[in-house]
Amino acid sequence: MPHALALEETPSFHREKLFVNDGLLRPDQVGALKQSSPDLPLDELRKRYHEDGYLFLKGLLPREDVLRAREQYFGMLAPSGVLKPGTTPVEGIFDSTKDKADFPGIGAGGSPGNGRPGASTAEKFVDLALEAHYADWYAEDFCKHPALKDMIARLSGWGDNTLGVKRSLLRNNTPGNKAIGVHYDQIFLRHGEPTSFTAWVPMGDISLTGGGLIYLEDGHTLGQEVEAEFTKKATECGLNEEETKNAFNQNMLSTGLLADGPSGYSDAFGRRWLVTEYEAGDVVLHTPYTIHASTINHDPDNIIRVGTDLRFVDGSKPWDTRWDKHYTFNDGV
Repeated sequence: MPHALALEETPSFHREKLFVNDGLLRPDQVGALKQSSPDLPLDELRKRYHEDGYLFLKGLLPREDVLRAREQYFGMLAPSGVLKPGTTPVEGIFDSTKDKADFPGIGAGGSPGNGRPGASTAEKFVDLALEAHYADWYAEDFCKHPALKDMIARLSGWGDNTLGVKRSLLRNNTPGNKAIGVHYDQIFLRHGEPTSFTAWVPMGDISLTGGGLIYLEDGHTLGQEVEAEFTKKATECGLNEEETKNAFNQNMLSTGLLADGPSGYSDAFGRRWLVTEYEAGDVVLHTPYTIHASTINHDPDNIIRVGTDLRFVDGSKPWDTRWDKHYTFNDGV
């Protein structure tokens, strides 16, 4: 099948092949994520956020602050043997002589019910990755970076009521391991108003093939449609509000995802995935209904992708207080 072979070898975007959990993304399935400068007028930033469902802010955080956090993170994980000998922690280069299965990513959707990923051979790595969530350099310094909170306070109009919730998800993605499946965040924040901001912060440079987040084009409108359709059906069935919340989550995949495969999802709804490379200091803000996923990390230099999901709410309004604690396995969220 020469035609099928040629199609399989076609680069996805900018001469690069982008792989997701269900295969290679085709060129017609991919577009570019729109960049925005943090220095643009606030009204323009708000307009882009609401129209696109995301705001890709270049260089919002000082690069040196992000790289300092990356260095501390991999300094913690180094005893697991994840890093290539002779390299520095801030580089975060995977030791490709090791079995990638022993270095699974937290929260990538491979463990039902937010369980512990990996087999017993991965225990040391996973324990250290979890411990990093509680370290002062991360929980007290990085997650509470004033530049990030100030931007969200101004963009949202919440001002002093802007609250960064305690629970976050600090994810690593070693080369070749499973990527993040298709989801939107309100699935996991169902006990609060759908007004939260998610800040996805890449902790280091991420190449186009390095496993960064990808966003479904106009995915926030589709997320709202999915939510509205299910709520309508639940109401017709006579479910109350609490029963509807539980029923919605039960109808997701066991991992809380809309789908495991972004390629099939793109075809099912006729929407492209928007992609980019990221630099330390970049931040993407997105709405609770914005549908996103990630590519598989095939970085040519075996650089480990690290990023964190930070959520912000209006502390004066009802919000999902299940998130008022640090991340743990099987925490029911």
